[in-house]
Amino acid sequence: MAAAKHFTYVILGGGVAAGYAAREFAKQGVKPGELAIISKESVAPYERPALSKGYLFPQNAARLPGFHTCVGSGGERLLPEWYSEKGIELILSTEIVKADLASKTLTSSADATFTYDTLLIATGSSVIKLTDFGVQGAEANDILYLRDIEDADKLVAAMQAKKDGKAVVVGGGYIGLELSAALKTNNFDVTMVYPEPWCMPRLFTSGLAAFYEGYYANKGIHIIKGTVAVGFDADANGDVTAVKLKNGNVLEADIVIVGVGGRPLTHLFKGQVAEEKGGIKTDAFFETSVPGVYAIADVAAFPMKLYNEIRRVEHVDHARKSAEQAVKAIKAKEAGESVPEYDYLPYFYSRSFDLSWQFYGDNVGEDVLFGDNDPTAAKPKFGSYWIKDGKVVGVFLEGGSAEENQVIAKVARAQPPVADVEALKKEGLDFAAKV
Repeated sequence: MAAAKHFTYVILGGGVAAGYAAREFAKQGVKPGELAIISKESVAPYERPALSKGYLFPQNAARLPGFHTCVGSGGERLLPEWYSEKGIELILSTEIVKADLASKTLTSSADATFTYDTLLIATGSSVIKLTDFGVQGAEANDILYLRDIEDADKLVAAMQAKKDGKAVVVGGGYIGLELSAALKTNNFDVTMVYPEPWCMPRLFTSGLAAFYEGYYANKGIHIIKGTVAVGFDADANGDVTAVKLKNGNVLEADIVIVGVGGRPLTHLFKGQVAEEKGGIKTDAFFETSVPGVYAIADVAAFPMKLYNEIRRVEHVDHARKSAEQAVKAIKAKEAGESVPEYDYLPYFYSRSFDLSWQFYGDNVGEDVLFGDNDPTAAKPKFGSYWIKDGKVVGVFLEGGSAEENQVIAKVARAQPPVADVEALKKEGLDFAAKV
């Protein structure tokens, strides 16, 4: 067996967080040969949100190297050459199958070993597959998922092979809504299926969801709620032909896309680190219960200072910011200094068709819908406040300008008191502008 390769710092995982962590290490003056990124993907870190948006455009589709990190936040694009210029080793197409935190050793499926002084766990999430639940026929061809660029390429190939065909999207969350829009834009006949009473139930209220469901219906997307896929039919080639629903309906399908959630990839560390909320528990600097081991992005269960509780956040904005925080904290600790605690304001956004929404804060308490959520409006602009203990704790806005989105972020962080809910409904966005 070859001798272990040793690095001062290893980032395990090659997603968004890895790219932003590498950039911060470079800013902090990491020396050539000190840092490695080990990724099972075959390409340098890239901005994952592009896969459900620009990558699927019928014309002028986004392709690498166009969306390598860190272009998603307006930063420099880190091409593979950037890493070699900085002396950062990109160890790609390498799956780590064993992590021994006590001996600071990682072992790959090819039996290569890597040792480190400091480890950054940035393994992200894996998609939940219908085959995990033994759904009948779920292994048929063209039942697709979207997590990485390989998945996106399979989807693009399927869209080309089944041009203008019938697509069924299983799931009504982020992926379901964005991919339904992308398929429709590519001239597919699209049906969305989800068990909940409305789309995006983890964030949307019924009032917000009513707009998006109406808008999608007006675009010709069929929506079937309150049921799930229980089986699939395939032809002699093994290609999917139909989706069987629990309610007895059978939908013809040339392509099926499943977006029913993800699971944080923490299995390598089970029993070696403290866990919470399904993730790896960290402090406000993303250090785990094992000194010198940090966990960032999807896998980190960290103290959310604003709400005084431990949370796990699956979103690109937190992936970027937690990566930068952890690296700053690592370098400060080495210098015998400290950095401020992570003070994150939850932020989510999505774009589909001509729509674009942003949400900041927490969606708990009483919701107050404002503006015009008529799905037939020419330029829709509406939103919601969430009020808990007499204070605004969260704000959602569809169709906002850059300035207005900054304003709602300020409101969510400031948590201004609300004396009169009815007045707030009437004031709408003007309330935020005054804070």
